[in-house]
Amino acid sequence: MIDEKDYDTMNRAYFLDKAEELINGQRAKDYGDAKANHYRIAQMWEVILGVEVTPEQVCACMIGLKLARLANDMQQDDTWVDIAGYAALGGEMSQG
Repeated sequence: MIDEKDYDTMNRAYFLDKAEELINGQRAKDYGDAKANHYRIAQMWEVILGVEVTPEQVCACMIGLKLARLANDMQQDDTWVDIAGYAALGGEMSQG
């Protein structure tokens, strides 16, 4: 587990490492395969919205949600970590 004490400052390495730890660690254990989970989310959103939604779009929308939260408080470190995680997942999913 990554600890803030392992870093001189909470720099880009901290945020990227923490995101990697989450998406390949506990979140993967909690929610299963990321692509399958985001596909399930996309299917639910399709019913709600009445339009086709891809797993990559789910990642993009979740980044948008996190950005909206940052508008209230830019110091939310966990939100920055989540954005990095969604960006990594979305980039991976967009490759096919």
